[in-house]
Amino acid sequence: MDRRNFTKFALSGLAFSFLSDSMGRAAPPVMPQPAAPPPVPAAPTRPLPRYAALLDRARAALDQHGAAFPLRDRVGIVDFDAPSKDMRMHIVDLVSGQANSYLVSHGRGSDPGHSGWLHSFSNEFNSLASCQGAFRTEAEYVGQHGRSMRLAGLDPQNNNAEARAIVIHGADYVTEDHVATWGKCGRSEGCFAVAPHLVPQVLGLLGQGRLLYSGKLGTA
Repeated sequence: MDRRNFTKFALSGLAFSFLSDSMGRAAPPVMPQPAAPPPVPAAPTRPLPRYAALLDRARAALDQHGAAFPLRDRVGIVDFDAPSKDMRMHIVDLVSGQANSYLVSHGRGSDPGHSGWLHSFSNEFNSLASCQGAFRTEAEYVGQHGRSMRLAGLDPQNNNAEARAIVIHGADYVTEDHVATWGKCGRSEGCFAVAPHLVPQVLGLLGQGRLLYSGKLGTA
């Protein structure tokens, strides 16, 4: 075999070898990629309670009055922006945010026309009106309304509360049956009256030495 034929034969053999090797090493199949997991839906946000801004005021009152409150785990809030037919007294656990809510009266002097809405506050004697601000819960006693709790007003707009005998007590005109009949609670003489059968629960949750804060968002 001459050199020219030998070279041609060698090149053709090399090409056949390369082609065979390429065919023997075919590309591996493409494996399907696992589907991406579906997005995790965002946890639903809990709407702020209606009394949230008033709760902020209560927290500020705790800081303002400092050592006046030996117990700071729970606070009571009375939201006088709401009508008396609504459960507008809230006892809030400041750790968990959970609240128990109750009907509560306002004073006849705060609602002369008995509309079911509180129109004004007063700290004056004989006004028969509700007053606003920070109160410290005091000792329980048994009086003309049964089991009751005294309150000490800590702000200039409620510092006559103790002398005016502004207390928490039970009254039949602050029950769900009364509201169902009349569309509103009856009025007190400025006290925070609640349903008689709920007095033990309310006084038990508040106890002595905690904050009760009452107000309307439109007033300081």
